[in-house]
Amino acid sequence: MENSPLCGIRVLDLTNVLAGPYCSYQLMLLGAEVVKIEVPGSGDLARHLGPDPELNSAGIGASFLAQNAGKKSIEFDLKDAAQRETFENLVRGADVLLENFRAGVLARLGFDWEHLRSVNPTLIYCAITGFGQTGPMSQAPAYDQIIQGLSGMMSITGTEETAPLRVGFPVCDTVGGLMAALSISAALVGRERTGEGCFLDLSMLEASMSAMGWAVSHYVISGARPAPMGQQNVTAAPSGTFDTADGPLNIAANRQAQFEKLCELLGRTDLMSDSRFADREARKHNRDALNDELNRELRKRTAAEWEQLLPAIGVPAARILSVPQAVESEQLAHRGFFTDVPFPGDTERSVRASGNGVLINGEPLRPAGPPPVLGEHNAETRDFITRWRDGGSADTVAVEDERAG
Repeated sequence: MENSPLCGIRVLDLTNVLAGPYCSYQLMLLGAEVVKIEVPGSGDLARHLGPDPELNSAGIGASFLAQNAGKKSIEFDLKDAAQRETFENLVRGADVLLENFRAGVLARLGFDWEHLRSVNPTLIYCAITGFGQTGPMSQAPAYDQIIQGLSGMMSITGTEETAPLRVGFPVCDTVGGLMAALSISAALVGRERTGEGCFLDLSMLEASMSAMGWAVSHYVISGARPAPMGQQNVTAAPSGTFDTADGPLNIAANRQAQFEKLCELLGRTDLMSDSRFADREARKHNRDALNDELNRELRKRTAAEWEQLLPAIGVPAARILSVPQAVESEQLAHRGFFTDVPFPGDTERSVRASGNGVLINGEPLRPAGPPPVLGEHNAETRDFITRWRDGGSADTVAVEDERAG
């Protein structure tokens, strides 16, 4: 999209697996030109991860395809002196350098922040690590599950009987990537004002604890120790998962008026005058008794029926879908969330790439092209250096070519 917010921004992406690639994927969707710097012969570890062994062995695993559409790939050995020099030339024309090595690795290769800043004073350098560049844990290896455990997240997931439980997707990697993309975008805006770049030191542990919101703030402000609540919402009742004739249903009657409308629809106005359920705090204290009463009535209709009836009176409610059901929902199709892009190296096939839920002037953000084959753009390295040095980008060159034609 020619008028995308980050059109003309050039990103060097040295990251692997998820947090970093998810960050650069967001930047790409917003219009940035992203060039992946990958280890020769093997590339991003995610190329070999996913449920399909054939794709993994071919270096285009599903985990890689999911986060790398629209990017370009160059193979680099940063331990090689000649290739380090070429990489430095790329840095000179880049707007953003993104990496998720263990703290200090890039510095030991000769690219510490002071040197990078001397090469390119306007560079935004973002380093994503598990624990940050400083502190007693800065050198500890970290994966998503490690961060989930250390953040306290697992301790409040599940029920008293099943906790601690891992969240069902790599939430800490994802939150770390989102926070990195937000920070980079903000730094680019700041650079417009100051003319200077900056070093962003992002800790996945801290980003994850920030994202936990009330679970952390209720403790540090009020001293309330969070506990696993299973399928129930700790802040309100009735709010959680309930029974129907054919399966579970989520209801969030968080406000007094919503609770009363729910009772009226169920024909149980007596619950409104019951002292155990009269107000929010009473309902939270007597949650189990209230849920028993509601489930008795909700089992009289199917989840799909309640999904129609409850929102119609202003009570949020919806079925619990499987991932396949969610992917195929009419809502996502209407919003253009998925885009079919060519399969890497095979124009006869396609792969579905996700958006990020943002529409700009009514248009969804879509990948600029397919995920790259490892080293697909090696031959264009000199072109990147020349074009970036002269201030051009792939988008601006394409626009100039179109105007010339």
